[in-house]
Amino acid sequence: MSGDDTADSTVLDRLYETVDSRRGQDPATSYTAKLFSRGTAKIAQKLGEEAVEAVIEAMRGDKRKLSEESADLLYHLMVLWADAGIKPAEVYAILAAREGISGIAEKEQRKHTSGGN
Repeated sequence: MSGDDTADSTVLDRLYETVDSRRGQDPATSYTAKLFSRGTAKIAQKLGEEAVEAVIEAMRGDKRKLSEESADLLYHLMVLWADAGIKPAEVYAILAAREGISGIAEKEQRKHTSGGN
């Protein structure tokens, strides 16, 4: 960490803007541009890899490494959102709509409205 005490959730919005700005840039000079150039399947694969790494560190009980893998996971999620044309505000709105609703009730509601999982 940079030691910056002002770090907060707005960093996610800034990260998304940075990620989205890399679309179409030179893959030789930007890892994010390289991911975009490799397509949705590769981006999704990288997200899955980071999720597994986060799970491994959680099982090991290493908070620092779990925090690092969580940052990697969030970054790759932002790349996937940008690739799909999803803005963070869309996800935030869904989370806000679910706020205060039991997770069990919310999942049951999704089953009935979308035939979901």
